[in-house]
Amino acid sequence: MRSRGRFAVAVTFTTAATLVATAVQAEAVAETSGGHTVAQYEMNEGPGARTMVDSSGHGLDGAVGSEVQTGVGVQGETAYRFTRLDPDTPPTHPRHLATVPSQRDLNPGDRDFALTVRLRTQYHFGNVVQKGQATVDGGNYKLQIPSGIAQCLFRGDHGTLIVSSRSRLNDGRWHVVRCERSQTGLALIVDGRTEARKSGWTGYIANDWPLSVGGKTACDQVDVGCDYYAGDIDYVKLESR
Repeated sequence: MRSRGRFAVAVTFTTAATLVATAVQAEAVAETSGGHTVAQYEMNEGPGARTMVDSSGHGLDGAVGSEVQTGVGVQGETAYRFTRLDPDTPPTHPRHLATVPSQRDLNPGDRDFALTVRLRTQYHFGNVVQKGQATVDGGNYKLQIPSGIAQCLFRGDHGTLIVSSRSRLNDGRWHVVRCERSQTGLALIVDGRTEARKSGWTGYIANDWPLSVGGKTACDQVDVGCDYYAGDIDYVKLESR
């Protein structure tokens, strides 16, 4: 069952376990509630779709590359599927991506900003969603999954913060992964539970690069790997406040 912001936890073992689960649930609700939806991609389009529809009403639609499989039914969901490509092996596959043209609202600026993705993979590498790359002017942010571990990165004019999940997510199950950048730090939440947090302020982030789903847009698979994601994505949501 999908959850867009609140996560229910059912515990029937002991009073202590119930108290712990309640605390985790309250923390997740506190961190994920509120805010303004910048863009929401349900990824429910049928087979052969070439437009990634923004259901937020803001019209930030994206283009779906011809190598991305749409309308894929998996474990009761409709998703986009990104097939496995050999890492750092030419040629490049720009049609492996879904991209959204750069818009001001897709940049965090100096706002609190959150990126949420529901994904499923059995592989151990790839950039899931990103805007900008490591050396571009204006900073960048991304969600990636090196060695099967979810990792959030935000780079701004005050510095870079990275947080990583404690567990590997490449188990073939659906997981909701959320990156939250705020004035006080960066948090990584997996399936409603905060797995990592780092204090600090990344500063202003704004670049003119597209939002990319499934890998990098500027790469050659020789000097710069494209970090193509392999797996399924059920939805992508961006929020600010």
